[in-house]
Amino acid sequence: MAVCDTCGNDYDKAFTLTQGERRGVFDSFECAVQAMAPQCTHCGCRILGHGVETGTQIFCCAHCARRAGADGVADRS
Repeated sequence: MAVCDTCGNDYDKAFTLTQGERRGVFDSFECAVQAMAPQCTHCGCRILGHGVETGTQIFCCAHCARRAGADGVADRS
């Protein structure tokens, strides 16, 4: 069995997730999201979709990007 990198659970159905050079072992998608998904620069929520990027910052939506001072951003549709 493998131990989850997020919660420490020793689980027989754990999986490995690789993102570029990052790699982790997780027992659930919830734990994988907590460890691997980026956080919105403005509100701090985990970004599960495409998000909005401005320079080196990433936001969950255009609203948060505008609240943080970004200009000319729009949500993707």
